[in-house]
Amino acid sequence: MGKRGPKPKKIINEKWTANLAYAIGLLATDGCLSNDGILIDLTSKDREQLLNFSKCLGVDFKIGMKWNGSGNSCLRIQFKNRIFYDFLLSIGLTPKKSLTMGKLVIPDRYFFDFLRGCFDGDGTFYSYWDKRWRSSHMFYVEFVSASEKHINWIREELENKVGVTGHITNSGVGMTHQLKYAKKEAVEIINKMYYNPNVVSLSRKRLKIEKALKIEKKQQKQYLK
Repeated sequence: MGKRGPKPKKIINEKWTANLAYAIGLLATDGCLSNDGILIDLTSKDREQLLNFSKCLGVDFKIGMKWNGSGNSCLRIQFKNRIFYDFLLSIGLTPKKSLTMGKLVIPDRYFFDFLRGCFDGDGTFYSYWDKRWRSSHMFYVEFVSASEKHINWIREELENKVGVTGHITNSGVGMTHQLKYAKKEAVEIINKMYYNPNVVSLSRKRLKIEKALKIEKKQQKQYLK
């Protein structure tokens, strides 16, 4: 009878918290599970993103560099842990997840923490002035995924939880799916994602949202005069 290998070491607490849900949102967008059943990767251009990930999982991960074929660099965290890898599989993450991911098993209580992680990973917020309308300041919250099943699941969850419907567009570049929410619906989602001023988030995206909401508030005051 052959020798058994060392027992896998538990380095991350899988008990559900707001921080764990946020970290999983980052992995669902910018993360990758290798085919070896043990390696987990999170890649980002934002050091703050990776520091937030470390903070949320309670592990001081080493941040390294990664280069693509064009010579452009990104930052990344790589670590091996079979126990956490298996936990990620159990909630619906998979290797080559970008095309295969569908519904994830996220407790309702922490869904918007997870969604905030997805937003900070691949989401977008943008605003502009539309001169065609009296209420000319427009803004959108957008979530992006290469998996149609996954983006449809997020849309269904948001409709069930907040009553917003949004709309989906497709990009010909790599066939990604963009789930977009305009103005009133966007505010509903923003209020749920940033339910507390102390929640972990990517500051550059949060500041962009806060700036747009201040403009909107100012516009509304002008219309009421």
